[in-house]
This record gives sequence, structure tokens and C-alpha cells, in this order.
Amino acid sequence: VQLQASGGGLVQPGDSLRLSCTTSGGTSRWSIGWFREAPGKEREFVAVNWRNQRQYYADSVKDRFTISRDNSKNTVYLQMDGLRPEDTAVYYCAAGSSGILSESRNQRAYTHWGQGTQVTVSS
Repeated sequence: VQLQASGGGLVQPGDSLRLSCTTSGGTSRWSIGWFREAPGKEREFVAVNWRNQRQYYADSVKDRFTISRDNSKNTVYLQMDGLRPEDTAVYYCAAGSSGILSESRNQRAYTHWGQGTQVTVSS
């Protein structure tokens, strides 16, 4: 499966963005996660939408970000509200088979990655 992330951009603090992750082979069989990598920092887990469509979020984005999927469009979305400067990063989507929380927060649980989309939050 191939993944393509899109929707990034330059926004001001408090603004919203919606990222999209479109897959070539469909989304229904995959758990889809979003990760982000800020300059000088390690890539970190943001959110996951499992095949049963349950979600889990990192504490840093909980109550601000929403992950959802539309399997008919082979797309998973990351709605980001209340953006902060510390959300600035390259955002990556990834596909994996795990439905276990402890695994889904780890990059190694994902076998396919998109190319990343830049999100910059600055006034």
C-alpha cells in the first residue's frame, strides 16, 4: 500500500488545519497512525485510528485533534484545531496491522509510510 499525506501549511496560533492521508490500496484493512517530527526532535506519535475505527491520541493533542477515516474514499483525516507553535512539524501518516495500544504508539508497528506534510504554526 502507498500512502500520501497532504493538507499542511502555514497557519497562525489558534487556527485549524485538516490533514489527509490517502492510500492506494484502501484503508479498511489497516490501522492508520499519524506521527510528527519537529526540527531537532525525534518523531513522535500523534494519533491512531484502528480498523474498528476506535481512536487514541497523544496527551499533547488530545481534545484538540480528531482522527477519522472514510474507507469509501481510502482516506484518513487528522483535524487539527487550536493549533499551537509547538505543533510545528512534518506530519507523517503510516499504515500498520496492530490493533494494540502499546504497539500503535511505536513507529515500528507501521510498515508503510507516507512522505510527510509540513505544518507550521507561527504568528
